[in-house]
Amino acid sequence: MSKRLRSSEVCADCSGPDPSWASVNRGTFICDECCSVHRSLGRHISQVRHLKHTPWPPTLLQMVETLYNNGANSIWEHSLLDPASIMSGRRKANPQDKVHPNKAEFIRAKYQMLAFVHRLPCRDDDSVTAKDLSKQLHSSVRTGNLETCLRLLSLGAQANFFHPEKGNTPLHVASKAGQILQAELLAVYGADPGTQDSSGKTPVDYARQGGHHELAERLVEIQYELTDRLAFYLCGRKPDHKNGQHFIIPQMADSSLDLSELAKAAKKKLQSLSNHLFEELAMDVYDEVDRRETDAVWLATQNHSTLVTETTVVPFLPVNPEYSSTRNQGRQKLARFNAHEFATLVIDILSDAKRRQQGSPLSSSKDNVELILRTVSNQHSVESQDNDQPDYDSVASDEDTDLETTASKANRQKSLDSDLSDGPVTVQEFLEVKNALVASEAKIQQLMKLLGKDAN
Repeated sequence: MSKRLRSSEVCADCSGPDPSWASVNRGTFICDECCSVHRSLGRHISQVRHLKHTPWPPTLLQMVETLYNNGANSIWEHSLLDPASIMSGRRKANPQDKVHPNKAEFIRAKYQMLAFVHRLPCRDDDSVTAKDLSKQLHSSVRTGNLETCLRLLSLGAQANFFHPEKGNTPLHVASKAGQILQAELLAVYGADPGTQDSSGKTPVDYARQGGHHELAERLVEIQYELTDRLAFYLCGRKPDHKNGQHFIIPQMADSSLDLSELAKAAKKKLQSLSNHLFEELAMDVYDEVDRRETDAVWLATQNHSTLVTETTVVPFLPVNPEYSSTRNQGRQKLARFNAHEFATLVIDILSDAKRRQQGSPLSSSKDNVELILRTVSNQHSVESQDNDQPDYDSVASDEDTDLETTASKANRQKSLDSDLSDGPVTVQEFLEVKNALVASEAKIQQLMKLLGKDAN
């Protein structure tokens, strides 16, 4: 942390003392109990970081602190500040409330349903409203008023909005003005530092031209955040972007198997994915890395707390309703990869990300998002049949989610089988080869042990 938390800071959700976690995209500090609920919502709802045991880019932490200190929580609890809410019995959680169901229900209503956010008057065309909000955001980011921009984003303003008259995005404006905390906020909400304006310049270009060197360096880090996070997960190091090193490709302990035909076939299939499908796969793997790392911090900081129970465990990526059920299945199956399998997948993604940036990417003729959504959904199909496991796992939020009927599952499986037999290379085919590689490696190791015994 850049500085110690003041003792006056309390959990944004229950007012408990000494919050040790932050919800980055909500601009709030939260306690362990409330964080256990945040984690079950998924990163699309709340992006949590531990304030002491997770590495922070200094300006990202400063952004969250600034939002918290300037009352960002009132954005998410706007209607609760109305005295009429108290009279009607509506109230926020308190430290004495039970995690389930009291705190959990309040937190879901607050962040997932946005039940207490100030609503704009209804309009016939929601896209017009979003466009107006985005234009306001475009103007506001040149100032240091972070909470105004967060409010606009909470109402539907788009961080990547391309202003038709100005010919640029909010991140271009913030970079030109040297507003590094605004740039951090926009990036959290999906702004792309590599986007070009109508003149062909990126936000990084404007930051450098304006002499905002810290901002320019940070924007480059944000641009490579996905691959940096994957590399750091495997080897604990990040590239030296200042000196032009933008990728680190870790090696497995036994790299001899990388020369096998199976490994070559797996990489070839990965390379045949379109850029769109590859980006979706990389994003899903990034989310799984975040889940695994956050789980490790969570378990390390609880110290055998009563919070470490089945109700607070997040065993796989929670459902994102913006994705189809097929993709959500694939994302959940990522949790079944053991350490070696997951590491090989991460290394292949890093290698191909570097190739795609430095050369002309190969593309698949089917640029269909459903292909990537199958990423891992059937890679354990044999295992699932043997264990009679359900086709779709229950989500970590303890809610009963019936996403597909039996008939729709059957139809989807028939369609999937048809696509795999007739269509081009898919992510699933790549992963099937990868699984075969892992299986062959295990057999090789067994044979080596047997040969060693015979030799003795």
